[in-house]
Amino acid sequence: MSPFIGGNVYSLPPMDAMTLPQRAGAPRSSIHASLPDILDPNTAANVSIWHVCCIGAGYVGGPTAAVMALHNPNVRVTVVDRDETRINAWKGRHLPIHEPGLASVVRLARDGSKERRQGARGQAAAGATKGSQTPTDGSSHSSRQPNLFFSTACAETIANADMILVSVNTPTKLRGVGAGRATDMTAVEGAVRDVAIHARPGTILVEKSTVPCKTGQLIKDILEAYRPGISFPVLSNPEFLSEGTAIRDLMKPDRVVIGCESTIPGHRAAAALANLYASWVPRSKIAPIGLWSSELCKLAANAMLAQRVSSINSISAICERTGADVSEIAKSVGMDARIGSQFLKAGLGFGGSCFRKDIASLTYLAESLGLPEVAAYWQQVLEMNNFQRDRFARHVISSLNNTLRGKKIAILGYAFKKNTGDARESPALDVIRILLEENPRCVAIYDPLCSAADIQRELRVLEDDRPLMRPDGPVQIMSSAYEACADSNAVLVLTDWDMFKNSRPVAGSKPVEVAVDQFDGAAPASILRLPLRSEKPPTPPETPKMQTLESEQDDRLVPEPPCPADCTECQTSGQRNDIGSKDISTPLDWARISKSVKEPSWVFDGRGVLDARAMVGMGFRLETLGRASMY
Repeated sequence: MSPFIGGNVYSLPPMDAMTLPQRAGAPRSSIHASLPDILDPNTAANVSIWHVCCIGAGYVGGPTAAVMALHNPNVRVTVVDRDETRINAWKGRHLPIHEPGLASVVRLARDGSKERRQGARGQAAAGATKGSQTPTDGSSHSSRQPNLFFSTACAETIANADMILVSVNTPTKLRGVGAGRATDMTAVEGAVRDVAIHARPGTILVEKSTVPCKTGQLIKDILEAYRPGISFPVLSNPEFLSEGTAIRDLMKPDRVVIGCESTIPGHRAAAALANLYASWVPRSKIAPIGLWSSELCKLAANAMLAQRVSSINSISAICERTGADVSEIAKSVGMDARIGSQFLKAGLGFGGSCFRKDIASLTYLAESLGLPEVAAYWQQVLEMNNFQRDRFARHVISSLNNTLRGKKIAILGYAFKKNTGDARESPALDVIRILLEENPRCVAIYDPLCSAADIQRELRVLEDDRPLMRPDGPVQIMSSAYEACADSNAVLVLTDWDMFKNSRPVAGSKPVEVAVDQFDGAAPASILRLPLRSEKPPTPPETPKMQTLESEQDDRLVPEPPCPADCTECQTSGQRNDIGSKDISTPLDWARISKSVKEPSWVFDGRGVLDARAMVGMGFRLETLGRASMY
C-alpha cells in the first residue's frame, strides 16, 4: 500500500512541542538557530552507535552494510533477512549479487584479516595513502576483527541495535488502487512493525529503501500504534547507487543525503548517521535536508536521469529518418556545460528496478496531489522508453521479411546493463515478447552473468497456453555466445557488455580491486583504486606488480569457509563467469561468428557498442539505433 489514505496525502505533521523550549510565539529564525548543527561531530556526542542493523540483504542493504562496516571497524554491522538461502550466500564464497569489488570488501569486513609484518616492499605496494595508519618502520600490522555479520535472527538483532537501516524491496503494486504505478509498501510496513515490537526506545530508524514522499509519517504512525509514547527518531537516507558501479558509488559518493525532522532529537540522530559516513566521506559531501525533501529527492533524481535517456532516444528516431548520427549528436550536445555528457547514449532505454518504478511512483504522487498535467508529463518519459524498445523489435521483424517463422534469433545480453547479473525489468524482456509473437523457431539467449534461473523467472510473465522454454518452447538459454549465434538468422545485442564490443575494452572498465595492505586493524584508510569519472582512463598497473599485490592480499585475508560438496555455484562455475574473469573481459571473435550465422548476416545493435565499419568489413549487415543502415 502507499502512504495515502482515501486518495489524500498526509498533511505535514506539527513539530514536536517537547523538543524546543518556549516554542509558542518564537520566531521561525530563532527556532532554527537553536537547533544543533548536523555536520558538527559533537552534536551526536551523547548518541552511541555500536551496533547497526540492516533489514534487507539485497542490492542496497548488502553493499551498503559492507562498506559501512569496512570503514567503521569498531561498529558491529549485522544484515538480517528472512530468506535463509540469501543469508547463507552472503556468509559463503558465492555472494547472491554481483558487483565489481564487492567480494573483496565483504571478505575483509566479514572474515577479518591476519596479523602480518610488512617490510619496505609491502609499504611500496600499499603506497602512502593519506590518513593511513600503515607503519613505516617495518612493524607488524594488527589483525582486523570481523564486524560484518549476516543473520536470519531478525528480532534479536533488532533488539540489540542502536540504529536500524530499512533496505527492503519496494516494488510497484500489481493490483488494487494505483496498480502499475503506486509503490507496494508491504515489506516496509512489515519491517517497521518488527522494529516497533522489538527495538529499544530511542533506536534510530533510517529509510534506505526508495519510498514515496511522506513515508516518514506512515512509519511514525506504525511506531506510535505499537509503542505509544516511545520516541524513535526517523531519518531518510536515500541511496544513489548504480548497479555495476555500486562499490565505487559508495566509496566515492557525489553526495550523502540525510533527511531529518527539524527537532533536536532529529538533528542529533542525523548527526550520528553523519558521523558513520564521515569515516570515509568528506563532510562537505554530506547534505542534511528535511525529511520530506529527502524522500522526494531520490524519485526526482531518477526521474531526471530517465528523462535524459528518453530524450536522446527520441532524437535517435529522428536521426534514423534523416541520416544524422545520434552518437555525434550526443557528443556535441554533451559538450554543452549546461547539459553535460552523462545519460546521453541512445539505445533500448532504461531498465532495472529503479527508473521505471520511481517514475511510476512520481506520476501516482502527482495525480494524488491533484496534478494530472505533471503526471502526464512524466508518464510520457515511460511511453518514450517503451516506444524505443517496440520500434527496435519491429524493425528486426521487418528486416527479416516480416516473419520469424522457422528462423533463429540470437540474443546477446539479457541484464539491463553491463557489470551486473540483475535481470529484473530488462529491456530484453519487451524485445523478446514482440519477437515471440512471430513464432520464431528459436530464441537463443546468452548473458555472461545472468543466471539461467533468473532469466527463466523473468520470462514467466510471457507464458500463456503454449510452452516457452526448450525443449517444448522456442526459448533456449545458452552458456556460450558462439553457440547462441550459430545458425542464427539475426544477432541482437541487447546489453552493453564490454565483451560484445568489436574493439579492445577500455582500461577504465577493469574490475575494482582492493589493496588490503592499505588496511589497518584500527582504522581502514582509503582502500579502493577506483577509476574516476574522467575522460582519460587511468593507466593500469604493471602485471608483475599486480600479481605480487594479489599474492600479498591472499596472505593477509582470513581464508574463506569451504563450500559444501553439493554447491550448485561450484558445479556451474564452468558455465557462468564472475565479474572480472578472463572470459568476460575478452572480446567476442566476431569474425568467427560471421562464419556461423546465416546470410545475409544481420546484426542489430541495440546499445551502440559495435564499430560499423569493422562489422561491415566482416560481412555483416549492421543496424544500430540512431544511425543509418550499414551494409
